[in-house]
Amino acid sequence: MTGVTLKRILGFGLIVIVVIALAIGAVAYFRWRSHRIIVLQGSIMVKDSDVRKQRPIAGVQVTAIDSLQIETVKSDSSGLFLIPLHEGTKRGQPITLEFRHPDYFLLDLPEFVGDKLYVVHMVPRTTSATSEGRPPTNVGNVTVRYTVKTVTDVNIGSAVKTFQVENQGNVPCKNQHPCSPDGKWKATIGSTTLDAGTGNEFRDARVSCIAGPCPFTRIESEHSNKGGQIIEVSARDWSTTATFLLEAEVLLVLEALVEPAATEDVAVASVVVVAVPAAEVAAVVEVRAPDCVRACMRASNRPPA
Repeated sequence: MTGVTLKRILGFGLIVIVVIALAIGAVAYFRWRSHRIIVLQGSIMVKDSDVRKQRPIAGVQVTAIDSLQIETVKSDSSGLFLIPLHEGTKRGQPITLEFRHPDYFLLDLPEFVGDKLYVVHMVPRTTSATSEGRPPTNVGNVTVRYTVKTVTDVNIGSAVKTFQVENQGNVPCKNQHPCSPDGKWKATIGSTTLDAGTGNEFRDARVSCIAGPCPFTRIESEHSNKGGQIIEVSARDWSTTATFLLEAEVLLVLEALVEPAATEDVAVASVVVVAVPAAEVAAVVEVRAPDCVRACMRASNRPPA
């Protein structure tokens, strides 16, 4: 090996070492910078004694004020707000958070800069009848109509179920699973199921957070999109108690009820031609879908009156 070749190898190796050192230095710098910049994160919701009604508030103007800075942001559709503070802001430093929305009373919170999740409740300017002390009105059997979608499937209504995941916010996880996705906060996983009943199937199932600190929740596992008689869903919550809504369409499988000679047009026409007097509407609402379908098929075999 000549001296010139050795010098080239050494020079190339030196360049590689310098590039690697610069890359490591850049990563270390950005990590150091990210730790220096504190971001306040929180969730805004309606103040209500019933946690199921603590829905997120969007469009709230949030301002962080201290002796050196004024930072303003707006909450998103889930009630989440993120406020990046200036470099040099220290944890434990006093700060005031102002919350402004035309539909809610002004709210000023004296706080301290910290590494925590801020959960904020705002009082609406107009209160509902229930919050004024009047008893709520229970409504049942809202869905009374059904439509024939195919020869074998009949949409007989919707199934709705709410469930809660209870948790205490701002508790460090310390590797005690379950934790938040970043492993920082203690979390709770809750689940629920829906049963459509024998002979029925679920379609178009969906689940969403409707109340509580929704930005600090996540749908953990969802087996509802596969359909079937039973669907199951679970959710993770790493702040205070959150409420979730599970919805699905219920379909009745009619393979055993429709005669082989019946076609889709006949089946649809059978539903359309049945006339119900106004005085008997209440009775029809109470009729189960399988009985109604049989009656429709029998009506199609009779000559019109």
